[in-house]
Amino acid sequence: MQPSRWQQAWREAIRDPRELLSVLGLPALALQVSAEAAAQFPLRVPRGFVARMRPGDPHDPLLRQVLPLDAEMQPVPGFGLDAVGDAAARAGHGVIHKYEGRALLVATGSCAVHCRYCFRRHFPYAEETAAAAGWRDAIEVIRADPGIHEVLLSGGDPLSLATRKLSELTDALRGIGHVRRLRIHTRLPIVLPERIDAELCRWLSGLPWPVVVVVHANHANEFDASVDGAIRALREAGATVLNQAVLLRGVNDDVDTLAALAERGLAAGVLPYYLHQLDRVAGAAHFEVPDATALALHAALVARQSGYLVPRLVREVAGDVSKRPLHAAGDGRDPHPVA
Repeated sequence: MQPSRWQQAWREAIRDPRELLSVLGLPALALQVSAEAAAQFPLRVPRGFVARMRPGDPHDPLLRQVLPLDAEMQPVPGFGLDAVGDAAARAGHGVIHKYEGRALLVATGSCAVHCRYCFRRHFPYAEETAAAAGWRDAIEVIRADPGIHEVLLSGGDPLSLATRKLSELTDALRGIGHVRRLRIHTRLPIVLPERIDAELCRWLSGLPWPVVVVVHANHANEFDASVDGAIRALREAGATVLNQAVLLRGVNDDVDTLAALAERGLAAGVLPYYLHQLDRVAGAAHFEVPDATALALHAALVARQSGYLVPRLVREVAGDVSKRPLHAAGDGRDPHPVA
């Protein structure tokens, strides 16, 4: 059986940092690459995403998100393996239940791109994948709790799974009356837009619930015509499409870049949702932006953008009942919610 177009593009992804730097004309940058970091969390980046990087630019914001650097191996106090308390929120095999009314399924550990700041880079996917055994355990957790109204698919990336595998889940969910919505968190429409094919869109358009697809782009340069086409296909299949970004030092930590991201996303049919402060996972400290800087950037964005183009600035805190908004000093709310 021949692989589909998206599966072929997946297989052709670059996995060697030296090859990536050679393609970009940056061989000297190999001196900053950490073989240990690459062994711990291997490089993977689709060639279509690489084509959006600027050749010869060692500071390219897309390159910075995927290149394993020596800085990852420097231990930093406060950065750990489970940055957002996923382990404590486990409700079943591959099921995380943190927030009222919502259950998150860690559908798979696979993803088409390995972002160096990923908060689940140390997650035990081999033991905790909801799709195992035909989603059976996950379905039983949801069926047993009538308070769960929304099912979230995450990972890894849930669209890494074949569409027939996703159909197994939604076919089983159809029989659970208290499920009202499906949400899919995915980076693939951005980094591997080929994944949004006709089969996937037929599956989406046939679902009985409202579907929200939350894509993940951090910089306007991540969009191109192929991404625009993928977003358009998702919307034509009936999905609402939102974007969440992570505030990253050296990638998008200035107001012009954040404004351009919101504008470019809107041009593609995506509205901003969240701007996350970095989850403090081991290996990602070099991306952190101080809270004071984040608040100033967000205030500047509010001052120049229409309200619907301003994402909520939030942090995820283990044990909280929702994402925690960051607020400026002097408004009666704690601007530093995490010690």
